[in-house]
Amino acid sequence: MSKTPNFTGWKAVILAEEDGNVERLRRQLSLLGFASSVQWLPLSGGDLPDLVIVDADRGWDELLPWPTQRPARPVVALLGSEAPGRIAWAIGCGAGAIIPKPVTSASVYPALVLAVSGHEQRQEEEARIAHLEERLRLRPVVFAAIERLKASKSIDEEAAYALLRDHAMRQRMPIERLAALFLGGADVMREVG
Repeated sequence: MSKTPNFTGWKAVILAEEDGNVERLRRQLSLLGFASSVQWLPLSGGDLPDLVIVDADRGWDELLPWPTQRPARPVVALLGSEAPGRIAWAIGCGAGAIIPKPVTSASVYPALVLAVSGHEQRQEEEARIAHLEERLRLRPVVFAAIERLKASKSIDEEAAYALLRDHAMRQRMPIERLAALFLGGADVMREVG
């Protein structure tokens, strides 16, 4: 995230019981453009808000609908306790920031920005890792295409790879996809094979 977000129109769910902290938090969220609701029931996985704020002092595992440390939305923990177990629980539910109790207006916006930024960064990293894992999984296909090119063109491995790479660049596609098409005998690969 290169800039601070504009929260106008965002929806937030506060998983807590109504009290003075929640009232101050809702007032501040409203000033930032959020529409917020409060509930002290587990969050449904069907219609998730843009942001989840959870009372980490009293929260339990089934309160959030996602696996440990894999939040589907940015999470902020409301925390008044210094108990290591409560802090660990907040981390486990994927909280990217903490709003300390008692809630002050100055503590809300920075926590929201940190949580959203951390969540976006985590999603980008997960997507990048998935992409790299997919490319790694397809490496045997590239190797097989290189071997076929070596045999059919009577060239060495380096030249076969260069031919495959150059053609992938001309076609503007990943080398793994081009190799799979080539091995599958696709017409677009005739000039390579």
